[in-house]
Amino acid sequence: MARGADRCLIVDDSERFLAVAHASLEREGLDVVGTATTIAEALTQVDVLRPDVLVDIALGKESGFELIRQIVDGNPDLRARVVLISTRREEDFADLITANPAAGFLSKIQLSATAVRELVAARGSWTASPMPGAGRPALAR
Repeated sequence: MARGADRCLIVDDSERFLAVAHASLEREGLDVVGTATTIAEALTQVDVLRPDVLVDIALGKESGFELIRQIVDGNPDLRARVVLISTRREEDFADLITANPAAGFLSKIQLSATAVRELVAARGSWTASPMPGAGRPALAR
């Protein structure tokens, strides 16, 4: 199986959200190759699988911002393939999002395979063409 394009890991501290997002993204054509609830679990899977990564900003007692810094520090080639997600509004974290090396931000309400493809494609990593019909990602730097 090819690494990267159309393969993702979802990192969130909510098992319920992981199940719903996994099913939804798979239905829309993304291959969800794993889920993680902690930084340690996520880093192990990233090192082995090399997928695109969707990271919740709030990981219980841990920080999605910290996870992304660790991913990018250890794997600079993944910078354009890591996306922050949250139930909170982008404006609530604007300064932190801008300072973070993630490809960008998607509200969990906006989360779809198309939105992920478009955001990551805007950063130049996915080889697959974005599918038409979804809303634009909230932040593309």
